[in-house]
Amino acid sequence: MAWGAGLIWIIPFVGILMSALRPQSELIHGWWQFSSFTVSWENFLKAWNHPTAPIGQGIRNSLLVVIPSTLLPLFLGAMAAYAFLRVEVPIRDPLFLLIVLLMAVPQQMVAVPLFRLMRDLGLINHYLGLILVHTAWALPWVILFLRNYFSTLPPEIEEAASLYGASRFQIFLRIILPLSLPGLASAAALQLTWAWNDFFMALILIYDPDKLVATQRIPLLRGQYHIDWGTLTAASILTMGVPILVFALLQRYYIRGLIGWTLR
Repeated sequence: MAWGAGLIWIIPFVGILMSALRPQSELIHGWWQFSSFTVSWENFLKAWNHPTAPIGQGIRNSLLVVIPSTLLPLFLGAMAAYAFLRVEVPIRDPLFLLIVLLMAVPQQMVAVPLFRLMRDLGLINHYLGLILVHTAWALPWVILFLRNYFSTLPPEIEEAASLYGASRFQIFLRIILPLSLPGLASAAALQLTWAWNDFFMALILIYDPDKLVATQRIPLLRGQYHIDWGTLTAASILTMGVPILVFALLQRYYIRGLIGWTLR
């Protein structure tokens, strides 16, 4: 059953891959026709160096946004999650509930006030504005995710460290974070994927042609009178390659991080 579902899911990707690897003349009657089969990297080169919206520059721009948009919410969210778990304050539970409820707010609801805020701060068409938006949007779920993961760590380790004079921040930095690498890797993989695939927020805040990220450039590869499907599909594969590579590298930690806080 699982193999059948996986096969059905992968069929559209095979079609995209065939369109990117084969010349247009072989795809007229469908990508599933293999009477002639010619592998060519021309579509990838055309997409990478496209005269209007080069996807190579878009990937570089996306990396400039996504890397800090992943590291910043991870560090801030980890500190907040640890504080919610270990620091006793009267409003801790209502505040945590409020943070969790923020996850239900759709992006479209805050698009106009967010644009006005970024405009007043002078951050329109600046990567810093987009990084701050991604960070703020990620913090609620990162806090929830890491708080649940931190709760699986034995508190006796922290108590032993405090007996030797370690401060709360030292315990967090030198004990909690190293022990939480699977959870941090899982959160990093998810956040990087969501920030990388973002189109809506980037469309609102970035409009300089040279600063457009990869997801903004793919629609620009369509011609006014003709659509080069080979170039378009090649650009899509190049864009999705980064999150796929991240998941492949972090797969072991990703699965451990997802199931780690369910084993109580």
